[in-house]
This record gives sequence, structure tokens and C-alpha cells, in this order.
Amino acid sequence: MYQKILVPIDGSPTSELGLKEAIRIARATRARLRLIHVIDELSFAFTADAYSYRAGELLDLVRKNGARVLEASLEKAKAAEVEADTVLYENLDRTVKQRVLDEALAWKADLIVIGTHGRRGPSRLVLGSSAEGIMRGAAVPVLLVRAPEGVA
Repeated sequence: MYQKILVPIDGSPTSELGLKEAIRIARATRARLRLIHVIDELSFAFTADAYSYRAGELLDLVRKNGARVLEASLEKAKAAEVEADTVLYENLDRTVKQRVLDEALAWKADLIVIGTHGRRGPSRLVLGSSAEGIMRGAAVPVLLVRAPEGVA
């Protein structure tokens, strides 16, 4: 069964649903979790547009936020008595999809669990879907945990 489960985390309610399911599976299979947060060019650019910071200050802010998200997620896994570790990547030259797929291969993950909005139509085309890209490119099974309607 699954022994190594990779869980991309971004701090959103949808990501939290993915984490919750990954913890449930890890408890049942005695698997280890790797929680990964990726700072990519797109998220950095959106944050830069929203705030008037210099690039260095902004990157530090985004890095600290990513570390907080990972620490909170790690505490949830530990509270459920699930072994876990965290990885924070700053890949301003790579997409979240690319980094997650690379990590899954390098760490030899058995499963990737991702929370997803399950968007369709124009909203999916405009916003894109890291989850869909990961699912299509992964060499291991991917579990998409869809958020109920109304969850951001």
C-alpha cells in the first residue's frame, strides 16, 4: 500500500481538505507524508501586484508565509500521529506542477494527494489548474480531493 504520500500545500481551504484526506490515508496505511509548498513565479507576481513592496521584501514575506503554512500543516499531521516532513521551494523559474512532479520522482512518492476546486469551463481556462497538470504528468497515482461548492 502507500508508504510515501506527497501533499502540495498552499494554505487555502481546498489545500486543507487535501491535507485532511492525506492524513486519513497515512494513518490507515502507516504512510509518511511530505508536505510541499512552492513559491513560483505566478504566485510571486500576483502578490507583487497586490502589495507595494520591493522584490526582496516581498520574497521574504512570501517565504515566511510559506513556512507558516507548512508548520501549521506539519502540526496537524503530528497531532494525528502521522510522520511527516516539510519542503519549501522557491522556484521562480518553474511552475508548481513541475516542482511537484520532480519532488514526487526524487522522493519516490507512492501517491500525491491534492485539494482542488474542480473548476470547469471559462474559470478553469483563465485560472489554469496545477492539480490537473500534476494528475496528467505524474508517474504515480494522484488523488484529487474536490472542494464542495462555495469553498474558495
